[in-house]
Amino acid sequence: MRIYLPATTGVLRRLVDEGRIGGPHTAFAVTPALRDFYALSDAAADVEELEYAALLGAARASLRLLDVDPTAARRRVVLAADVPDAAVTPVDDADTDPGAVRVSADVALADVASAHVDGAEAEDDVRAAVAVVLEADLGSDEAQFVVDQAEGHELAWYATQEIGPALDLL
Repeated sequence: MRIYLPATTGVLRRLVDEGRIGGPHTAFAVTPALRDFYALSDAAADVEELEYAALLGAARASLRLLDVDPTAARRRVVLAADVPDAAVTPVDDADTDPGAVRVSADVALADVASAHVDGAEAEDDVRAAVAVVLEADLGSDEAQFVVDQAEGHELAWYATQEIGPALDLL
């Protein structure tokens, strides 16, 4: 199953250096709940759109990880990885993103299909969003506006073999 794992540049460095990130993990995927959510608002949502929605959920979660990792670059990071279906369990909680899953397995570098990372131009907006993401989660419209500014930046795509060189530039 394809999962979208929220990360930071520190997690990305550990993946490159150690070849794996130990589980369990909270990640995002195309779940039945995500399909149902988009079926209500957009009957034409296809798999690619649903995968993009899962990626965006992981990007938002990356902001929360940055909040507790002050040494990481202020850039959202998402890893797209393929893990065994048996290692993935949907999170059944009305208060969570409908694409949220728990992954019991480690994620090895060999499992990663791509990395998605903010560019340098996003750092100021991401820094501001990290400071208020929890307030946005609790319903603050002002905080949500700040988070929306960060989420307006597209994540750059990196193939697995480009991750190490890209990290060296951060």
